[in-house]
Amino acid sequence: MSHTTRQKDKLLARVRRIKGQMEGIERALEAEATCVEVLRQIASVRGAFNGLTAEVMEDHLREHVMDAPSDKERRQGGEEMIEVIRAYMK
Repeated sequence: MSHTTRQKDKLLARVRRIKGQMEGIERALEAEATCVEVLRQIASVRGAFNGLTAEVMEDHLREHVMDAPSDKERRQGGEEMIEVIRAYMK
C-alpha cells in the first residue's frame, strides 16, 4: 500500500484547505480587494502548497528510498525523486 493511500484523508484535507484558500483569492479579486490583501492570500496558498509538496516528497523518500526492500527499488525511488524535483524546479 502506497504512503499516499495510507495518508489519503490527511492529504485530501490539506488539498481541500488549499482549494478553499484559492477560492478566497478568487473572492478577493471579485470584491476588488487591495493588492496587498490578494498578495497575502497568494503567499498563504504558496506556503500551503509547498508544505503539501514537502510532505509527499518526504514520505516518498522514506518509503521508496530509505526503507526500500532492495537496492534496485531504492535506486528507482531515487530516480523518481530526481525527476519530480527537476519538474518542480522548472
